[in-house]
Amino acid sequence: MEKSDKKQVTIYCSSSNKIPEIYFSHTEQIVREIVNNGYEICYGGGERGLMGVVANTTIKLGGKITGIIPWFMIEREWEHKGITNMIYVETMHERKIKLIENSCAVIALPGGTGTIDELFDVMSLKKLGLFPFPIIIVNINGFYDSLNELTKRMIDESFLDISDGEIWKMVTTVDDVIKGISP
Repeated sequence: MEKSDKKQVTIYCSSSNKIPEIYFSHTEQIVREIVNNGYEICYGGGERGLMGVVANTTIKLGGKITGIIPWFMIEREWEHKGITNMIYVETMHERKIKLIENSCAVIALPGGTGTIDELFDVMSLKKLGLFPFPIIIVNINGFYDSLNELTKRMIDESFLDISDGEIWKMVTTVDDVIKGISP
């Protein structure tokens, strides 16, 4: 994957509406700053949960957003109807590839198994030298504390080299998100 000149960031996040309010408000603040700093956003194309906040906030601010969604999610009516630049794919694997192909950074907000799958996939690509861009994990409300613990254990028990723990940056503030993606 070559260096991207495009100011586009990919956001991985939850599609659940049932999560605590703190995640919604923080997501809106983060997206507001990303858009205000001139970045386009690429995300999973959904309308619910944090995905909906990402899309709605970007649209409200006049930012550019691209959704990537597999056909089966459209059949389940998960697609955000307000996204004018929606790319349709056949599989989840194809979606993961498309999500990062034009981005200069990945931001992982709290989410479930889909978010974790996407995050670990891009972390593996970075470890292998195939994704040379920043990966920022936003640790809202201590959500990713256990990932820090797991990583420390992997390093302590030699499953990861110490440098592998530097594949991503864990942040807690909006300012740190912007600093992490800015050149």
